[in-house]
This record gives sequence, structure tokens and C-alpha cells, in this order.
Amino acid sequence: MVTAAGTTGAARPRLIRTLNEQLLLERMRRTGPVSRSELARVSGLSKPTVGLALASLERDALVQPAGRRAGSRGRSALLYEIRRDAGFVLGLDVGRQFVRGAVADLGGTVRARESRAARSSSGLARVRELGALAKELLGEAGVNGDGALLQTVVGSPGVVEPGGRALQLAPNLPGWERPAVLRDLRRLLGSETAFENDVDAAAVAERNHGHGRDVSTFAFVSVGTGIGMGLILEGKLHRGAHGAAGEIAFLPLADGALESAVSSAAVVRAAREKGSRSRSARTVFAAAATGDRHAREIVAAEAALVAHALTAIVAVVDPELIVLGGGIGRAPGFAEEVARELARVSPVVPNVHASALGEDAVVDGCLAVGSDQLWERVMSSRLA
Repeated sequence: MVTAAGTTGAARPRLIRTLNEQLLLERMRRTGPVSRSELARVSGLSKPTVGLALASLERDALVQPAGRRAGSRGRSALLYEIRRDAGFVLGLDVGRQFVRGAVADLGGTVRARESRAARSSSGLARVRELGALAKELLGEAGVNGDGALLQTVVGSPGVVEPGGRALQLAPNLPGWERPAVLRDLRRLLGSETAFENDVDAAAVAERNHGHGRDVSTFAFVSVGTGIGMGLILEGKLHRGAHGAAGEIAFLPLADGALESAVSSAAVVRAAREKGSRSRSARTVFAAAATGDRHAREIVAAEAALVAHALTAIVAVVDPELIVLGGGIGRAPGFAEEVARELARVSPVVPNVHASALGEDAVVDGCLAVGSDQLWERVMSSRLA
């Protein structure tokens, strides 16, 4: 005998019940409120089996009645849905100039969101800022530690070193690579705290909510304070053997690494060399948009450098799409200029678009990654 969950008859009855419960939870996660009859039809389980599974899940506060279906003849069907407050995801984004965060419930609804300028450049002070932001967000979302599962994901530059003691490759955040940073973050945010490269997280958000929804393979390239890439291959985030896939900031150029020439600091430096008093890349791009000749030359040179870096990505990965994010990548007209230059230097030219997700892309990616991790914990809790 084989159940709808794919378990052989030799399995224990409790395991069979657990697998059936997991099957129904996954179905409700995908479809939203659903009746017992509909669950029986799509799962292949009998109505009594579905009823027993729902009763068990309701006792454990994982599902709840969601009203009755309106508009049907006869007795309306009672609907069931995931209990949204059974678990929460906290997503945090730490940058050089800001900290951002949001809280979503088990059903995926965002209950709180906040962004603020970073007040300190110190690594440990930045930890305290994240802790304060997390406390504020959880309070606003009504998460009070009453037994609900909480999964936290921190989007950060760099990657976690083997062994998980510290971050590596995060030079734009002074002090962020010290081992005390991860230790103190886990102490403040909880042991169920995971770390995700910020650009990888943004790529996941682009896959779920942006231009990446319609393709299976694409590269998300963030150009701003630094430059980095997240790769989605056949619908899945590719981290690489050491978690460092996409760290294109370290690609060598004739006079240094790519990031030294392609970043907001490089744009400002180029403007100063031409006599401009611009203090940010934003003002340089604004001047270019008004027709300033020197600013236009700087933007064109930046686009050419990015296009040449993308040529290497195209040659290795051959993506269907390249999405540009970050303050420079999303600047008006920049994606089009990069696409023109890429067509000039690359034999294969994927579509190039500016990300439409805005400044919350990393936070939304952290929520997406954390949601999957939270569901894994929910499912494994049924086997405990």
C-alpha cells in the first residue's frame, strides 16, 4: 500500500499521519483557504483521513477555520487556512548607509517594515542598531515570544566563512568581519538566525517578485556602494562551493579590482577629477540627465565598465536576463546604456533591465529565504 504522501505500508501509523499532515499544510500554503472536500480531492486522501489530519493541525495551532465558502448551493463548505501567527520571519538588511527590516507572518503577509539611516560605522555599534530595529519591528508586528516560531535572516555584504564564526569579503563595512559580530547578532536575534549575502537575497526577491519571474536563469547585478552578483540557475539560487558565487567585485582589472572602478565612490572620484564638486553618485547621474557633458562622459564610462564585466558573466553563464540593482544600477537610463555597450562587445546579448523592486529588494529576499526555512522547521516539528 502507498499513501498519497508516498509512504510504504511498512511505515509506522504515526509517520503516515505526519506525512499526510505535511501534505495538507503544503497544499494550504500554496492555495490559501480550502475545504476538506477540496483537500481530499487534490491529495488523494479520504475525507475521514483529511478530517483527522486537520483536527490534529488545529489542536497544534497550525491551521484554523477561515469561514465558509459563499455562493454555493446547499450547505456551504467550511474552509481551513494556515494559522498565520503560528510563525514569523524577520528579514534585516545591513548596508553602509542604512539598516532596513521587515516582519512577515507564516502566511507571507508583511506586518511591519522600517528603514533608517545608519548612525554608526562601527561593526559592533551596527549590531546594536540591528538589534534595536528588530525589537521595534517585532513589537509592531505583535510578535511577543508566546511560543510562535521565529526565523531571522540577515542580508549582509560578504559570505559566512567555513565554520560559521565570521563574515568574509565585507570590506565596505568596517569591523563587520570580526567574529564577535556574528556571535553578538545571534545573541540579540536568537539562535535561529541565518545569514544571506545581500545581493543573493535581492536575486531571490527578483525571482519571486520581479523580472525574474518569467525566466529560469538570470543574473542580478547590484551596482552601488560596491558591485556584486546573485545567480539564479534553473530557478534556484546558486551560492557556489564556498558561498562566494557572484563576488565579482574582486574580478581583476589592469589597475585593481573591479569594485575600485565600478562603485559610487569611483563615480564621485571621476567627477572630482573633472572639476565637479559632486559629493554623491546620485548628483553625478542627475547632472548627466540634464545634459552635463562631463557627467555624461562619467556615466558612459561607468556603463562601459559594467558591460565589460557582464561580458564575462554572459560567456560563463549565458543567462536569459540580467537585472541591474543598487543605486547606480537602477539609475534612470543606465540599464539601457549598459545594454547598448554590451551589444557592442558581447556576441550574445541577454535582455538587460533595471530592477523594479526598489530599496527593499534585500529585505524581501531575506523574507523569502526565511519563509522557506520557517516552513522547513514547521514540517520537521511534525516529525518530532
